[in-house]
Amino acid sequence: MSKLEELLQGVNVEWIPLYEVAAMIRGVRVTKKDLIENGKYPVVSGGVGFMGYVNEYNREENSITIAQYGTAGFVKWQTEKFWANDVAFTIFPINEELVLKRFLYYFLISKQNFLYEISNKIAVPYNISKDKILNIPIPIPCPDNPEKSLEIQQEIVRILDELTSLTNQLKNELETERQTRKKQFEFFREQLFRFESKDVEWKTLEGISKLITKGTTPKRYTNNGISFIKTEAFDGSIIVRKKLSFIDEDTHQKELKRSILQENDILITIAGATIGKCAIVPRELLPANTNQALAIIRLNNSIVIKYIFHLLKSGLMKSYIESNSKGSAQPNLNLKQLNDFLIPVPSIEEQERIVRLLDQYDEATKNIVAQLEKEIELRNKQYEYYRNSLLNFLKN
Repeated sequence: MSKLEELLQGVNVEWIPLYEVAAMIRGVRVTKKDLIENGKYPVVSGGVGFMGYVNEYNREENSITIAQYGTAGFVKWQTEKFWANDVAFTIFPINEELVLKRFLYYFLISKQNFLYEISNKIAVPYNISKDKILNIPIPIPCPDNPEKSLEIQQEIVRILDELTSLTNQLKNELETERQTRKKQFEFFREQLFRFESKDVEWKTLEGISKLITKGTTPKRYTNNGISFIKTEAFDGSIIVRKKLSFIDEDTHQKELKRSILQENDILITIAGATIGKCAIVPRELLPANTNQALAIIRLNNSIVIKYIFHLLKSGLMKSYIESNSKGSAQPNLNLKQLNDFLIPVPSIEEQERIVRLLDQYDEATKNIVAQLEKEIELRNKQYEYYRNSLLNFLKN
């Protein structure tokens, strides 16, 4: 029998509303103009990341926050001193001799999905009320014996802290392995594009293309119609259908006639943080169009499309972008620079060999990464199961 099972033998568990054992306070508004570039303390709005930094704090480390707006209901344990913005609730025990703060945190995490469910999804942005949170019942073991109640809570917290540490360690190891596989593929790709000792001709991208152009932002979008591809629709090198925008036929054929896409056109982002991202236009997305953030490369029939596609994602293009973006506020390539990009062009047989090797290696890498991601997902579910089992154990 475990220590927890021994502690819980014959123990009465009472489920009482949170407002009887916990209190919540809302943060104080900070706007973007109040942020300090090298500030000491993060500004927490309740979500995953930080809004920015300031030089004052209004909450101590080891506090529990709950997002009031946006990702309404999101629970987080804050490990450092911070400034709670006005869209972040901080929740804490009224008396830690009755309820441990860490126990309260684990209970709220176990109710994460429920908190999302009870948020107001009619309002924009989503929000959650203080009253709805404080009316959630929390299990208090042995409420008539505070000393034993805290001992039980401490044991549950100890188990969950250890389980959290082990789970995070494994997730970090799996993520490291995923990044390692990605770097291995990139290294393999760079080796294949080293042509110093091979028979290769260097040509400009313009010299091997039928067309290099870009699109335009339409005056209006529609709910359906012609697929309109933006950088936001890219997931790696895949264009995600559900992330597409749409335009009408008249806009497609007249206003944006220059950027009507064809099957096997290569799209490459030429401005902003995602510069260099590439995708090949598949037949199933046609008819389609795009905007000025994406360049359209339509190659000659004498070149292997996937060879150029892989090369555009290689270090050659990354170095070219860097050298042509020095001094710019953000990296960008204009169409002339894209046209002038020098491409190593080996024989068709060599192009096909390189593509075949990269596709095989890429497929093997994707399979390994998929297995790692599945393992991470399983570990997350396993962690949630054990956490919820420990807290639900109190129901019995």
